[in-house]
Amino acid sequence: MDKAKLVALILAVSVALAAGAVSAQTPTPAPAAPPPYGPAITLEQAKKAMASAEAEARKNNWNVVIAIVDSGGNIVMLQRLDDTQFGSIDVARQKAHTAVAFRRPTKVFQDLIAQGGVNLRLLKLEGASPLEGGVPIVLGGKIVGAIGVSGVTSQQDAQIAQAGADALLK
Repeated sequence: MDKAKLVALILAVSVALAAGAVSAQTPTPAPAAPPPYGPAITLEQAKKAMASAEAEARKNNWNVVIAIVDSGGNIVMLQRLDDTQFGSIDVARQKAHTAVAFRRPTKVFQDLIAQGGVNLRLLKLEGASPLEGGVPIVLGGKIVGAIGVSGVTSQQDAQIAQAGADALLK
């Protein structure tokens, strides 16, 4: 290898290492703060969210329980589709309660626990369901409630919950 190529190679490696060192020193921006609480979801709003969530479940032939809570974590509506196991009643309620109590989707907890390590301490977090399927309902930038779904896979539960939450944005 001639001297010019060797110098170019050394220069390229030095630049790559320097770029890596700079990016390693750049702090990761803090996640955005969750939205604040707002007024409690109304019964009419809950009915609209429930209808949309139920439509999503029926479209996919998924038997589930759908729970909607207000901004204080109180049940506003709960619906169990035919042939859904009764064990899903408490799970759906817990997912909705977790989403409103901690102002974030329950998938956040599921993902953190899946990483293991120090995140496993979240399993001891009282009142938090670490299962995907709970979604805050946000209107006007404020949390007015949450919807939790249980009965199929966690990802499918979340799909149904999101359909319900999104119904109020239309």
